[in-house]
Amino acid sequence: MFTVQLEFTHHHLQNPLSFILRAAQIYSDKIALIHTDVTNPVVYTFGIWAQRIQNLAYALIKAGIRPGDRVAVIAPNSAIITPINTRLKPQEVTYILEHSGSRLILVDYEYAHLAQSSKIPVIISNDTGRAGDPYESFLTNGRRLSEEKGWAGLDAEPDENAAAVLCYTSGTTGRPKGVITTLRGSYLAAIANAFEAQMNRDSTYLWILPMFHAAGWTFPWANVFAFATQVTLRTVDYAYIWNHLLHSAVTHYCGAPTVQIGIYSHPLARRLPKPVTAIIAGAAPTPHLISELEKKGIKPVHVYGLTETYGPFTRNYEQASLAAMSLEDRARSMARQGHAFATAEEVRVVYVREENEDRPLKDVPRDGKTLGEIVTRGNIVMKEYFRDPEATKKAFRGGSFRSGDLAVMHPDGSVAIMDRSKDIIISGGENASSLAIEQELASHPHVLEVSVVAREHPKWGERPMAFVILHPQHASNWRGRHHEFECDLKQHAKLRLPGFACPEWVEVVPELPKTSTGKILKTELRKVAAKL
Repeated sequence: MFTVQLEFTHHHLQNPLSFILRAAQIYSDKIALIHTDVTNPVVYTFGIWAQRIQNLAYALIKAGIRPGDRVAVIAPNSAIITPINTRLKPQEVTYILEHSGSRLILVDYEYAHLAQSSKIPVIISNDTGRAGDPYESFLTNGRRLSEEKGWAGLDAEPDENAAAVLCYTSGTTGRPKGVITTLRGSYLAAIANAFEAQMNRDSTYLWILPMFHAAGWTFPWANVFAFATQVTLRTVDYAYIWNHLLHSAVTHYCGAPTVQIGIYSHPLARRLPKPVTAIIAGAAPTPHLISELEKKGIKPVHVYGLTETYGPFTRNYEQASLAAMSLEDRARSMARQGHAFATAEEVRVVYVREENEDRPLKDVPRDGKTLGEIVTRGNIVMKEYFRDPEATKKAFRGGSFRSGDLAVMHPDGSVAIMDRSKDIIISGGENASSLAIEQELASHPHVLEVSVVAREHPKWGERPMAFVILHPQHASNWRGRHHEFECDLKQHAKLRLPGFACPEWVEVVPELPKTSTGKILKTELRKVAAKL
């Protein structure tokens, strides 16, 4: 294992690369990676995987890559370095490649067309793991360059605060921003995720979450830290997912609520022989979602975070009181974003300020009512936005990272998001949370998914409009009677929401527009509402 001489004996560099070296040393023959749902299946132990990583390091040196250079990766969930969303259009990929200044592109054969117009050198992987594959030849050339000097022939990065990953945000409201995260932050966020998910060497993690999404929430490193086995999938195929859930001893996976819906509603879905933990982010799990997952033996764990916080940095911690609650009350409690991770700074909710205000941030009272903005700082907050000092300065106003998410703080110190600032509905002078409305509408047994946006109203200024996907089991009951369903859902809402928060309009739709990571595009729904 390579080391760097430091001035102090009480400090060592926090670099997630040390996880794979440690795993290869302690559990060299343990299976680390399983990639079987392909024409050329491969299985790697920690020892073999570490050797391949070493070969890649030398290969990058041979290709002229130097410290600080960016290497772009365009691949499905079978590789991870500096990831680019595989679901973007060619022009969007071109923008990211140009903005990032990437010096080399590692691209999967299925997505080679996304790099066709680039003048950057490209290495294509045919996903075979066998001789003759261009990527395998790339690694072989790296090993030749090493002359078997091993890790001792490589220089470790001496600065743990050096940039480690450049992830681009989804860019739903404009150009995507490049988020720079560090070696130290990746190390600490990975340890936190492994701990919070209760992972160990007996764990098997199924890759459903896209690795281009906030670097897979640091789970590529968290799994290795925990000595867990990882099962990779090229795509979100629910038949493959259920095959692994039933037969591959899977214990953990991550996914947005929309993915969870696809899992529990698939024809192959059944109760699992052993419990599986589902780490959920992107939206709060509804009572119906919690119920359906638990019927299958899947335990939902609600986390919250952003690309700028390495993915999750808070968790809804389980409380003993939950066991005695009704499903609906339990779901309402589990919908909170909770408390900060062990390695993160305390999460705060502060009064919203105007952009040009310089006064110190002030926390809202812990009353579960006063609305403010979630802010945080510390170990697992990004270093900066790449090549965008103005956006960085704006994000760090007041000395903390400004999430843009509006929330309340409960007496126990847990936070609960009420909405994104741009999604609040102002009706007759009252602020209505679209997320809170969605949570209540989703409790209707015939609702599969729902999204709520503001629509112009002649008297109240704005009123909520709900876009609803009906549950497949009940859709036929309402065929040709969507107006009656609208009345039924409004009546359901009146029992749970104040008048100004009840939807004025309900539209039954076959699907909702979503980003590549499964988040509902409310910008598109607002455009639809504006035309009605």
